[in-house]
Amino acid sequence: MQTAWFSKPVLVSVGVTGATRNLSNTQQAIELLTTHWRDAGSLKHQSALRACRRAASGDMSSDVAREAFVEAAREAHILVE
Repeated sequence: MQTAWFSKPVLVSVGVTGATRNLSNTQQAIELLTTHWRDAGSLKHQSALRACRRAASGDMSSDVAREAFVEAAREAHILVE
């Protein structure tokens, strides 16, 4: 897997304290999606994880994966807009 960089970082709020994280690439997004996700298993979560993995393997644009991640983060109420 390679690191696919987002054209623009995604700011999310994570953890009990709501600490913010700036995610700049698919590896960071995959890590968050697989270890610290509130709504793991939802359709948007699954779609984002699949898209980020495809982008990391070079099968998809990193910005398409970013959009899928943003939608999942919005659904999980962790996206900072």
